[in-house]
Amino acid sequence: MAERSEKPNVLICGGVNTYTRALAAYLVPLEGESLVSHLRIVDKYLAIVQATFDPPEGRRPYDYVFDLTGEVRHDRTEMIQINTTCNVSRMLGQEAAKRKVKAYIRVTLPFYETTSKGSHDEKDDPKPEGTIGIWWHETLRMLAAIENLNLVILRVGFVYGSYVEFGDITSAITVGSVYGYLKKPMKSVWSPGKNPTNTLHAEDLAGAAWALAQWMDSLGRKEADSLSGETILFHNDKSKVSQVEGMQPPDKKLIAPLFNLVDDSNSTLLSVGQTVTSFFGTTFDFFNLGERTMYKFMDDAVEDINEHHVGGWTQMIQNSNPPIPKTPLSAYMDKYALEKHVVAFNNTKIKEVIGYQLKRPHFNHDSIKEIVDKWKEEGSWPIL
Repeated sequence: MAERSEKPNVLICGGVNTYTRALAAYLVPLEGESLVSHLRIVDKYLAIVQATFDPPEGRRPYDYVFDLTGEVRHDRTEMIQINTTCNVSRMLGQEAAKRKVKAYIRVTLPFYETTSKGSHDEKDDPKPEGTIGIWWHETLRMLAAIENLNLVILRVGFVYGSYVEFGDITSAITVGSVYGYLKKPMKSVWSPGKNPTNTLHAEDLAGAAWALAQWMDSLGRKEADSLSGETILFHNDKSKVSQVEGMQPPDKKLIAPLFNLVDDSNSTLLSVGQTVTSFFGTTFDFFNLGERTMYKFMDDAVEDINEHHVGGWTQMIQNSNPPIPKTPLSAYMDKYALEKHVVAFNNTKIKEVIGYQLKRPHFNHDSIKEIVDKWKEEGSWPIL
């Protein structure tokens, strides 16, 4: 990276209920030197996006922008996804390009149908999963098409870590604690199989995002595309192109630097389940074939399964000492959470090109203990 006389000014766009908190803690640690001169976090988007980018009086313009925006709830309609994922990110990207931001890091979540037989590198083209996947992927194409945007895409696995309040791993930890409390095995609707569920600690998401910003700052978009650009292919309804602002033609070749990031655990449904349940003093098991078949096709299966989760979690909250008046955590698993999701990404490229070294390479008991202890400290987790 070119020598700087001052630390960069940084803008993080995204709600603090996602990974913004981890990124902010990485950039401005409680102990140690801050990596930035000035940090702004924006989670309420103004009608005039330009105001988001206006620095405080007397401050330099923002150098790096971290885009952690996007609707993460799977039951949202297509229009909501377009408005809250595509449009927000596109407008932020356009303004960043106008401001000549030195690095724009878009974090994209694993809403793809990946294979159980191996792992995908960045040149592979996994199919987006469902409405949420289609529009998160379309967002990447929109950003890639913005001229002079110093874009890097960071595609991550299932993220977990301190203060991460949503997602498959957070749900597994919460539900696993319930079965430990009830002294019952936690069972999966799905057979063991291979079922990769690649994991990633939020601290590594933050560390890699920072490393990518510095990398882009040192190169610029043209050279970064030449070194690490990947084609972002079309995966949408062609009729939408004329209906949705910012969508690019299906045959337009769009290239942007893209990096996968997962840890080295090679996590699977089985390994995550066993790690979580053993931490809470119980076991991870599977329903038999007849039970699995019944649960997969029963309309009321979701509520039937959740009866144990939610009831047990409620008991834990009520019996906590001190009491817990409110917690962002829930043991409820919606239909999407109970479905099988395979996430299998190869992390070689970011290690070789950027030289990034994982700080938390494995999902284990120490990881879970740290997460639960932090939740206890802030009064979100029952103390029994």
